[in-house]
Amino acid sequence: MRKVLIELLKERNITEYKLSKMTGISTGTLSDFRTGKTKALSFENFGKIADALDISLDLFRTNKKSKLN
Repeated sequence: MRKVLIELLKERNITEYKLSKMTGISTGTLSDFRTGKTKALSFENFGKIADALDISLDLFRTNKKSKLN
C-alpha cells in the first residue's frame, strides 16, 4: 500500500502537503505512513485518498501498481 501511494504521488507530482489539503488528512499522518513509522492508514483515510486521486480502492487492496496504467 505504501509503495503504491508513493508511486502515485510521484507520478502525479503531488506532495504530502497537497494531498493533505485534498483529503483533510494531516501531513504528519501521511509522512508517518510514507516513512513506515505508521504501518497502516485507516480504511476511511484510504477512501479519502482514493477519492482525491480519482482511483479505485482496489489499487491499495491488491497493492499492484500495474493497475495504474
